[in-house]
Amino acid sequence: MSAQDHDDNINDGNPGNHGNHGNHGNFGATGPGTPGGAALPVAGRAQPPASIDVGAVENGAVVFENWRGEADRPEPPPPAPAPPRRRVGMAVAGLGRLSLAQILPALAQSKHARLAGLISGSPEKARAVAAQYGVGDNAIYGYGDMARLADNPDIEAVYIVTPNGLHLEHVSAAARAGKHVLCEKPMANTAAEARRMIDVCAAAGVKLMVAYRCQFEVFNSEAKRLVQSGELGKARLVEAVNAQAQGPGEQWRLKGALAGGGALPDIGLYCLNGVRHLLGEEPVEVYAQVVNPQDDARYREVEETVSFMLRFPSGAIANCAASYGAHESKDMRIRLEGGWIDLENAFAYAGQRMRVARRAGSIEAVEERRLAFKDQFALEIDHFSRCVREDRAPATPGEEGLRDHLLMEALYRSAREGRPVRVGADGSAQE
Repeated sequence: MSAQDHDDNINDGNPGNHGNHGNHGNFGATGPGTPGGAALPVAGRAQPPASIDVGAVENGAVVFENWRGEADRPEPPPPAPAPPRRRVGMAVAGLGRLSLAQILPALAQSKHARLAGLISGSPEKARAVAAQYGVGDNAIYGYGDMARLADNPDIEAVYIVTPNGLHLEHVSAAARAGKHVLCEKPMANTAAEARRMIDVCAAAGVKLMVAYRCQFEVFNSEAKRLVQSGELGKARLVEAVNAQAQGPGEQWRLKGALAGGGALPDIGLYCLNGVRHLLGEEPVEVYAQVVNPQDDARYREVEETVSFMLRFPSGAIANCAASYGAHESKDMRIRLEGGWIDLENAFAYAGQRMRVARRAGSIEAVEERRLAFKDQFALEIDHFSRCVREDRAPATPGEEGLRDHLLMEALYRSAREGRPVRVGADGSAQE
């Protein structure tokens, strides 16, 4: 074969010819190498990318058309974080397990907040955590010098993650320093303390939000939407259980002065607040029983197990239970007129699963709803931060925490007196 013949074969467009190295783009023909004679992709001169790939900018955020077929769920829009200097600078008060394992990592994921300071009773621990997260020495504080927060304009808000019995002191200190406050649940030890926290924040002109993370968790939000939509009729029965096997007795959760109570305010509160949030109504009557093991010194000051019922004006009844003495279980089940909803791990940090049952013709169909995971702490922090930046009222203000405290006090009263207790519009026990 001459050189000219070789050149001709390179450009003759015959895909079956081994000399076709110079024409990689000409694969449009059919031939024995294409099963069923199907056309192969054609690649030629590069064309400008289509809008479906490039996207567009709307309101300062990049958005894309849905590239998936009708059979698949569309992708959510890409994250649109606020610029770093527009994010709310937040200090975290309390560097225990919850802060280190959940809250600080969530702040790193936040689109509207950033870590700006640390408050701890352990200077050594604070310095170690500050080094991990890039917090300067000038943004580390002790509990006794929280007044100095007023001199740091980079810190706009404080997330209080200390034991319940210290919330009033630490919320008050942050508010008096002019900082907005996000406070872990339960809000305090008592309703009286909760009221004082609301008052001190109002007097200081700062926002107060209680960290009810499950109200922002995507499966809990979907369950609420489904229940309140009426799609499955009215809710009749709700079962909510939050249990865990508690360890050694030295921990603060088992000390009355720091915890304010045992299983009820710590983990039973998720059932109480979760049912209220799910149904969108307030109970009119409560009934509770408390059980403590007689030979376990850990429960001299706080309760191990509590079971309680909530009756609502719609006729719905919620049966709830919380225990420090049972294997971990954090589930909620809703029985409605036209179906049921089973939310596994409803109160956990992750691992939620939802099943929904309803009639489908002559059969019962049970479907699993799959939702993309979103860090509920990050969602909670972002909501609070946007409220600060946009001067809006939080979805879970101090009044929400106060109502739960009033309901818990009614539940404790019911357990002491061994009878149902009616509650008023504000959640307080009625005579």
